[in-house]
Amino acid sequence: METRKTFDRELQLLQDEMLAMASMVESALIDAVESLKRRDMAWSRRIMAQDHQINKKRFAIEEEVLSLVARRQPMASDLRTIASVLEIAGELERIGDYAKGIAKINLLIGEQPLLKPLIDVPAMAEKARSMLNRAMEAFVQRDTELARSIPQEDDDVDCLYDQVYRELVTYILSNPKNLEQANYLLWAAHNLERAADRVTNICERTIFTVTGELTELDTDESKCNLQ
Repeated sequence: METRKTFDRELQLLQDEMLAMASMVESALIDAVESLKRRDMAWSRRIMAQDHQINKKRFAIEEEVLSLVARRQPMASDLRTIASVLEIAGELERIGDYAKGIAKINLLIGEQPLLKPLIDVPAMAEKARSMLNRAMEAFVQRDTELARSIPQEDDDVDCLYDQVYRELVTYILSNPKNLEQANYLLWAAHNLERAADRVTNICERTIFTVTGELTELDTDESKCNLQ
């Protein structure tokens, strides 16, 4: 019995580390877009440097997972949880990479003023952040209903991306000199779209943890109603 309690404590600590990593990633995502919006180069450089801490957290989680499996020889249901933590840590690292990429875009644009005030891109970032936060809650609470509902919100992110794309195309058509920055801004929006896709993967892992079934959660991009 004491061995089981010890294992449960260690597993809880592992999940706590994963949640700490998720919090770091959420902040990086929002901060990267805000630094772009404000054209704050120093802030973007700090975000890029801090990505090392996110990567370090993932490596620490991986090491703890291997140690836990070797020492405790967990049962099948526990193995699903451990495997999911490992997979989710990888997804979180990739989302952190997207944030780093957005910060880099700010530096690449340099001292040029933005083509337009950023409205849809920050909205995408906040939506992706909210989805990630609730996806982690779903995993911790083993809430499969919540896990199944979150990916449907990916449609909202996709629609915002379509809006960004359409607007940037109009800027390119009006002046071909806008092409380079428009491509950078589209790259930033694409990173946020991919971040939301990664959240869907996390939700799929929650369902696997609870049910043992690997389920692909599809979304319907036809819901966009853009003018």
